Amino acid sequence: MRIVFMGTPDFAVPSLEALLTAGHEIVLVVTQPDRPKGRKKTLTPPPVKDAALRHGLTVAQPEKLRTSETVAQITDLQPDLIVTAAYGQILPKTVLDAPRLGCINVHGSLLPKYRGGAPIQRSIINGETVTGVTIMYMAEGLDTGDMISRVEVPITDEDTSGTLFEKLTAAGAELLMQTLPSIENESVQAIVQNHEEATYAPNLSREDERVDWNRSAKSIYNQVRGLSPMAGAFTLWNYETFKIWGCQLQTGSSRTGSQPGTVIGTSDAGIIVQTGDGQLLLTHIQPAGKKAMPAAEWLKGARLPSGTVFGGGAV
Repeated sequence: MRIVFMGTPDFAVPSLEALLTAGHEIVLVVTQPDRPKGRKKTLTPPPVKDAALRHGLTVAQPEKLRTSETVAQITDLQPDLIVTAAYGQILPKTVLDAPRLGCINVHGSLLPKYRGGAPIQRSIINGETVTGVTIMYMAEGLDTGDMISRVEVPITDEDTSGTLFEKLTAAGAELLMQTLPSIENESVQAIVQNHEEATYAPNLSREDERVDWNRSAKSIYNQVRGLSPMAGAFTLWNYETFKIWGCQLQTGSSRTGSQPGTVIGTSDAGIIVQTGDGQLLLTHIQPAGKKAMPAAEWLKGARLPSGTVFGGGAV
């Protein structure tokens, strides 16, 4: 088939490469523009662009697809199919109507749950034990199209958004290959989503990253896992950002009377902090101006007395 592929992050790369391996003709790759990255703000191409150029494919990077010349470029190519995977922009109706066999999307959740831009992170943050990948026809709404196929993927207590991305990336590429024959021979029997069961996973904000120590240890543990290794959860210490990259649930009884956010003590494993329900052991942290490191390593040169309270002050 003649396919236009649209995607941006690492999640989308295996799907693109699977299409190429299967012998499909990728007539155009559409991805987001290069963005500044890191402390030096170096202009960096998205992973899909890197992959496309390695294979000698034509790449378009419109800032806003809806008002760009890329729309005409897509329609002029007369593709059989458009495949999207975490592209990051809503497709206008002109693009949706362009391919003969429609537009499909590889989405990292079991729709209709977790529509939106951050389904993988929010599934962990919310304490889900299973997620998956859904391949659906695209519609003008946000992840509202009819479902073609899907596969479940378990979430373990040790998963972070990084490890879950890897699982879903592989599952998505495999499911795409299993689904394409029915699309190509037009034998698909798509299922309408139950919109009453829909939940949403909007892109993460700064406030989503801030730890509220009044919440339970398990809730904060899920938050830290869901934000690692991308944005990272944070609290405040001495009015500066103190990131938390790894933690463990602390067994044993909670100390009564301790304010949530209070440092109960330290050990060779890290920093023990009181929460609203239970205690949390911070194992990997990043104080302001420093690199991420094991908490035990930082404690060798830092003074953090029991009774210190995390979380005070403005962001």
